[in-house]
Parts: sequence; structure tokens; C-alpha cells
Amino acid sequence: MVQVAVCGPAQCSAAEEAAAPEVGALLARAGAVVLCGGYGGVMAAVAQGASGAGRTVVGILSGADRSGASPGLTVGVATGMGQARNSVLVGSADAVIVVGGSWGTLSEVAMAMRRGIGPVVTLGGWRVTDARGEAVPGPVVADSPAVAVRLALAGRG
Repeated sequence: MVQVAVCGPAQCSAAEEAAAPEVGALLARAGAVVLCGGYGGVMAAVAQGASGAGRTVVGILSGADRSGASPGLTVGVATGMGQARNSVLVGSADAVIVVGGSWGTLSEVAMAMRRGIGPVVTLGGWRVTDARGEAVPGPVVADSPAVAVRLALAGRG
């Protein structure tokens, strides 16, 4: 079964909060298990979309218990690891979709790229460039939730 991590900020824009449930629902309809950070903002919105479509949503929580977890989760994994949980989140995924951007999401992009998890798809938010301002090879930019999901699931049964 394909596991896709959807990463994004807890404090997000209205556009990011609108895109995330669509990403979750599309992943669910495609049969993917959705992984996320498990709290508010993009994480809660993607959980709502995926669970509403009847799919498993696993939240990899930073805290030592499940307090504050999104009600849309099917499973909450309390790691007690703080932001180090980002490594567990992306390391458990076959692909990563990033909706929006924050420092936490940037760390998730970097970890996924370093581990060779792919594809890593960005929908809004971070675009990583080199010193010349040219796109760094790796993260793929999507312009809609449907394209993000298609790119994340390409070649994955």
C-alpha cells in the first residue's frame, strides 16, 4: 500500500487550507494511506479530506501524547520527539506532497530529498533554488491538488 506524507504549516493561508482537503480526498480515492504531522492547519485539512473519503490517516505527532491532535486522524502516533518527528514522518512515506511553506515544511523537503524519497511535490510554498537562483533538481512543482497527487502517485500501482 502506498503511503504519502502531506506536509504543511499549522498556521496556513486560506488557499493552503482549501487545497489540503482536496489533496487528502484525492489520495484517499487513489487508495493511498495519508501521513501527516497530525495537528492543525494543513495537517488537519488534509486529514479531514482523506478521512472523509474513507481512508486511513496517520498523524505522526511531536508530543508525548495525543492531546491537540486533529480529529480527522484515524491513527495518532505520539512520538515525544518534537520537530525530530519530521524525520519519522517523511521516512515512513513513499512520496511527499508539501502544501504551503514554513520552516518545518522546509526541513521535511530537505529530509525527503536527502533520503531519496520521491517524488517530493510542492504545491505553493517553498521553491528551492541555488546561488544563481535556478531551481535545485529534485522537488517537483505542482499547480493544483490534482496535479500534485498525480505526480506523487506516478508509477505507484
